[in-house]
Amino acid sequence: MTGVQRVVILGRGGAGKSTVARRLGEVIGLPVVELDTVFWDADLRPTPPEAWAARQEQLAAGDRWILDGDLGARDVLDVRMARADTVVVLDLPVWRCAWRAWRRSPERADFWWWLVTWRWRSRPALMAAVHRWAPVAESHVLRSQAAIDAFVARCSAGD
Repeated sequence: MTGVQRVVILGRGGAGKSTVARRLGEVIGLPVVELDTVFWDADLRPTPPEAWAARQEQLAAGDRWILDGDLGARDVLDVRMARADTVVVLDLPVWRCAWRAWRRSPERADFWWWLVTWRWRSRPALMAAVHRWAPVAESHVLRSQAAIDAFVARCSAGD
């Protein structure tokens, strides 16, 4: 996977987006931005859409980055997708994501609803956005930990 310079990582909560982003950043030397830390304020209020789009323009302006995050219906995807050369969608089983999210931290009810319904409510719109806003990006839908490990290994090897 030569030429991996601008990576967007998406998927439901608890899928491991931040972990994959850090691993990938380490093996190919790209800076990682965890979008949850930028999008939500200290009181868990979301950034308004216009301000979020402007902030992403700043984050995606560089030549090399990994932007990790899926903010569901609150997200503005076109900005970072349009600059991505690689899009990774983590589509792991709901039970695994729920277990990871439960172990990680307490979450609000709307988060759990999004996590449980992601595959049939959010994923179709997400995949349409990938095709619309990142038509020339290399896209990968990874459905297991083994697929994730293989993807990171291929990136590490420069294949």
